[in-house]
Amino acid sequence: MRDKKFKTLALALAASTLLSATGAEASLGLFKSFIGNYGLSTDGGGNAEGDSYLVSAFVPLGATVKAAYLYQATWASSGTPDTISLDGNALTFDPQVANATACCSLASARADVTSLIAAAVDGGPGGQYDFKIQEGNTGTTDGTALAVIYSLASLGTTTVALLDGFASVTGDATALNFVDPLDPTAPGFQAEMRLGINFSCCGQQSEVSVNGNAITEVAGNNDDGLGGISNGQLITMGGSDDPFSALLPAYGDDHERYDLTPYIAVGDSSIKVLTSNASQDDNIFLAAFVVSGAADVITPGVPEPTNWAMMIAGFGLVGGSMRTRKRGLKTVLA
Repeated sequence: MRDKKFKTLALALAASTLLSATGAEASLGLFKSFIGNYGLSTDGGGNAEGDSYLVSAFVPLGATVKAAYLYQATWASSGTPDTISLDGNALTFDPQVANATACCSLASARADVTSLIAAAVDGGPGGQYDFKIQEGNTGTTDGTALAVIYSLASLGTTTVALLDGFASVTGDATALNFVDPLDPTAPGFQAEMRLGINFSCCGQQSEVSVNGNAITEVAGNNDDGLGGISNGQLITMGGSDDPFSALLPAYGDDHERYDLTPYIAVGDSSIKVLTSNASQDDNIFLAAFVVSGAADVITPGVPEPTNWAMMIAGFGLVGGSMRTRKRGLKTVLA
């Protein structure tokens, strides 16, 4: 077990870092997006004690699995993905993606588990489906996150997007640009974002702004770690069974699942998300969006300095110091 130490940044340093648009790294990238009658399920877990644990898929009756991915998130990474099994099936992961902007050799990797999840879900009774995860190295693997995209004819046209890799600690920007203007007052309209973050606990946190509105200053924590606060289970994943986080929640009340509808006006054609983590020691390895309508997801770029200035003002940094945790967003189109 190891205590995680916070880094305190003076306002001048924070401002100079966030406003140096030409030097910032934006590293979350779009992995896949799906447009059609789709829904999204997410869940996460971790255990440093060597025991197996469950991650779940929440899929309604009559739906079929379109795609499913299991993410592993690690610290003190050796550069090789951990050996992990799902219901006894050894998984093959893509190469690890290391967070070059943070401390502690943080990394993540992704495995396609579509066939395994579909075999259990398609034709099933609907509801919650549990899958057993066994990690090979529980000491350096903080945990896993399961993302499932499912199809159901009764659902309206929806964009589901998975952005993965890592978010630059100095700030990332993501935009979802829509074919038609949005109407958040329309019946059944939805717009939400869910974040997966590892190596996070003890007050370390990240900030998120949506369309110029600061929605949280405290994203992070080890909500999904099963054995308490220790390395190997410092993970949180905004899940389908989690409540939405309130506006500017307290640290323990931020569930990394956010309803974006209040920050969208009738006629808007874009949703813009800014994130940052000044402590530079957390890893935002996954950002999942599900939004009514058809959208192009723009790979995160560096925000304009004026936008960062608005973000800093929104987070109330003037005249003080800032303690934050890192988070990242990635954008992928499919």
